[in-house]
Amino acid sequence: MVTICNDSHSDFILLGFSDKPYLEKTLFWVILIFYCLTIIGNLVIILISLKDPKLHSPMYYFLSNLSLLDICFTSSCVPQMLVNFWGPEKTISYTGCAIQLYVFLWLGATECILLVIMAVDRCVAVCHPLQYTTIMHPKLCLQLAVLAWGTGLIQSLIQSPATLRLPFCSHQRVDDIVCEVPALIQVSSADTIHNEIQMSIASIILLVLPLIIILCSYIAIAKAVLRIKLTSGKKKAFGTCTSHLLVVSLFYGTVTAVYLQPKSRYAHEQGKFLTLFYTVVTPTLNPLIYTLRNKEVKGALIRLGRRTWDIWNN
Repeated sequence: MVTICNDSHSDFILLGFSDKPYLEKTLFWVILIFYCLTIIGNLVIILISLKDPKLHSPMYYFLSNLSLLDICFTSSCVPQMLVNFWGPEKTISYTGCAIQLYVFLWLGATECILLVIMAVDRCVAVCHPLQYTTIMHPKLCLQLAVLAWGTGLIQSLIQSPATLRLPFCSHQRVDDIVCEVPALIQVSSADTIHNEIQMSIASIILLVLPLIIILCSYIAIAKAVLRIKLTSGKKKAFGTCTSHLLVVSLFYGTVTAVYLQPKSRYAHEQGKFLTLFYTVVTPTLNPLIYTLRNKEVKGALIRLGRRTWDIWNN
């Protein structure tokens, strides 16, 4: 069956929580505060990773990549989200929606790969401490970072055009807070079975397989840590690994719930809150998790504060 649309490139309406105006006003201020904290917190992580010589290691190189990624990821959707929550106007242009979809998919897929690389980095650090600097040399770290960003871009360039080629007829009302694949598939008036299969395959490659690799890495880490006799060594290993495991749980838990659940259930408000969580809350918590649970980051923050204080007083 062929679906014909006269105006498939007209504006989209992001419904969000439009049936609950009081909730939208509350969410506006909550999201604005979280967004400001995300920008500040992740910029601080990037700054101390660049400025403090003690943090010039693969772990903090990848952490600064994650911080940059989180800033870009939230900035790709939060400004539009704030506009929609503040006023009665809920529209986003077709071009704006397309750009958001491309960037959103690119950065989301990149984070999936980057978290795997960070898990493998921790595995090498704990299981092979003497060979760590030899294995994770700067050139390899750069190549792994390029791999993460490049894989995310390729995923976006494959899935975004396939989604945007779908016909969106009549009232293009998207029951979501951002333009993302599951919501756009649901609003299409055509048969979307191929798109759903494509999304499922992408979810397995970018969510399920990375999660298996991360779990295997942490099983190996746990075995190695249990063999460490010194209590201080165990605490340090568990400290850095627990921080990363918390970040992984927050991101993968919510994204998997959105992208692997059946299409018919996606419109429920649970899906919107999950999207809100991994686009707004998780990027804010990441720098806090790494700062509060990491003595090296705390020390770098103190040293940065002292240097800043000395500059202001001289």
